[in-house]
Amino acid sequence: MESIKEIYKIGCGPSSSHTMGPAKAAMLFAKRNPGIPEVRVKLYGSLAATGKGHMTDKAILEALHPVPAVIEWYPETFLPAHPNGMTFEALDRLGNIRDSWTTYSIGGGDISDTGKRDPSSSIYELSNMEDILKWCLNNGRTIWEYVEMHENSDIWDYMAEVWEVMKDAVERGIETEGVLPGRLNLPRKASSYYIKAKSFKGTLSRRAFTFAFALAVAEENASGGKIVTAPTCGSCGVMPSVLYLLKSQYDIPDKKILRGLATAGLIGNLIKTNASISGAEVGCQGEVGSASSMAAAAAEQMFGGTPRQIEYAASIAMEHFLGLTCDPLFGLVQIPCIERNAFGAARALDANMYALLSDGTHLISFDKVLAAMKQTGHDLPAIYKETAEGGLAVLGIKE
Repeated sequence: MESIKEIYKIGCGPSSSHTMGPAKAAMLFAKRNPGIPEVRVKLYGSLAATGKGHMTDKAILEALHPVPAVIEWYPETFLPAHPNGMTFEALDRLGNIRDSWTTYSIGGGDISDTGKRDPSSSIYELSNMEDILKWCLNNGRTIWEYVEMHENSDIWDYMAEVWEVMKDAVERGIETEGVLPGRLNLPRKASSYYIKAKSFKGTLSRRAFTFAFALAVAEENASGGKIVTAPTCGSCGVMPSVLYLLKSQYDIPDKKILRGLATAGLIGNLIKTNASISGAEVGCQGEVGSASSMAAAAAEQMFGGTPRQIEYAASIAMEHFLGLTCDPLFGLVQIPCIERNAFGAARALDANMYALLSDGTHLISFDKVLAAMKQTGHDLPAIYKETAEGGLAVLGIKE
């Protein structure tokens, strides 16, 4: 498995697969073709189907600037390696193709020419939860210590930066009002939820703040604001919501929050390695489901859970998102995406409490849950995987 830094990418929304990945590819292509007069970009499959709603064209054009570019959309054409395919063509002044490159946006802002993740970037020798748990139990250590052993010495500085960006996104989001960009004319809700949460007490107050914080970051993402993929842009509100809640309500010190981030990062890495975090590949279970699983593990770590309890919390959160479709209205990362972030955060806290009450023993392991998630994603029809051709994306806009 690769560094957890690849799970936590800092950038602008609204989509890691549709904006961050294509923008990265565009910059690489421009770098290898300096001085080319024009670029033609062909977008395929899911990348084309919801690319305009996700602002894919804007991200590519900005990345290629000042080189002019023409973008062509082929939503009906799915390249064999991955649903998010794209081809870049460098054109001379006569329109002849001087260079061509086909690559894929495989989720979390990553690109790959094969549609698969490169195993050569691995820094962890263990890639399944059961083996990692055995290591923890045999060595009397916990998951964040396993992460610390394998990452570079700057990992805690990077986690601190990630935490700062997450906090900033929450605080901007709860202060900002108005309408989100796009044809839905969706008003922001985080600010009003935050004000209302202040009038509640106890458990109701904590749940209301959880919703407000998650909405805040998800709305920032939908408006193209600066966020952290955790593990994707579309699910970026879950982790910050849980962490910010624990910081503000339980006065959890930053040092413990960074350890929670490290624990969650390993969970995200396991999902990314053994299943997928790409909505185009496995549906929203790979995005909000993964984020909820990560946040549950982080909370369990911060509340003093054992490695077995952490594994259980991650399992519970993912189990109850299995089969979740990716069906955004008009391809915008707004409905149902923003609300799903709020409920993903709430589910993470529920999973944390449930596992904390247990001794960590349970029947279906996290590794088996991931195998089920991967198979479920494979079995889902393409219309329920980010193409906006099924589910709420269709029925939600019918009069």
